[in-house]
Amino acid sequence: SSGINAEYGEQFIKGCKTFGLKDGDIFQTADLYECQNMSQIISTIYAVSSFATSKNGYTGPCIGTTIAEKNDRDFDEATLNAGKFVVGGRWDSPRERARAE
Repeated sequence: SSGINAEYGEQFIKGCKTFGLKDGDIFQTADLYECQNMSQIISTIYAVSSFATSKNGYTGPCIGTTIAEKNDRDFDEATLNAGKFVVGGRWDSPRERARAE
């Protein structure tokens, strides 16, 4: 019956939260049983896989991406200043660079 199925969905969502996923990464039960917002359902499945492989030591098959770890960087002053001219992965125009200096 749909009541039992809804209960499974609620248990899955509860498990996702216990696992460490954030509310914004988890679909709503109604999305699943009313076949709405399927992209959120798929995103939840990807998030579970990413979280399992990144945070919980799972080494089996997975889908999606790996959650990034902290990656501190120590740039010298020249590198930091050069980065001021990069906007959206592209260099500003020479006129903009000259104005900033």
